[in-house]
Amino acid sequence: MSAGPLPRAAEQAGGPLHRLEDAVLALLLGALVVLASLQIGLRSLLDTGLPWIDPTLRVLVLWLGLLGAVAASRDGRHITIDAVSRLMPERARAALAAGTGLFTATVSAIVAWHGGRFVASEFEYASAAFAGIPAWTLETIIPFAFGAIALRYAKLSVLEARRALRPSAENDDVAPGTDPR
Repeated sequence: MSAGPLPRAAEQAGGPLHRLEDAVLALLLGALVVLASLQIGLRSLLDTGLPWIDPTLRVLVLWLGLLGAVAASRDGRHITIDAVSRLMPERARAALAAGTGLFTATVSAIVAWHGGRFVASEFEYASAAFAGIPAWTLETIIPFAFGAIALRYAKLSVLEARRALRPSAENDDVAPGTDPR
């Protein structure tokens, strides 16, 4: 189970989706390793290679990176700069997490919107990526992934805002490790 800030009930409700995400990531990573190894072997041993492997690897890296970001967002585990929040009281830390979550959700939603516009233009112009595959089909991960990240961080922001606004104990606003007197 994760150690992220999402409550256990939300984690359990997303269990099948999380397992599917993890399975797709494992499948894509396996395909990336096998295809890259095959291409290296073919080039090293036979002085040849398959022309479709290199563009396929580029697409796999895009999908792996974005789906990995989606998986990281499910538990609020993206890279953060956390120098000051460790010194803050619990409620202030929750308020800061709500604000940064809202900012992340907003930026991700904007990227999803423009990613969708990009995919629509690729569809309109009927661009081909390689081997006759329409480019837009390979690029649909961009709006999907950023949309999922936006939704997850919006949810996380609401949960953290509730935590920041809940009634607290007498010493809740005391920074961790300090004397409340």
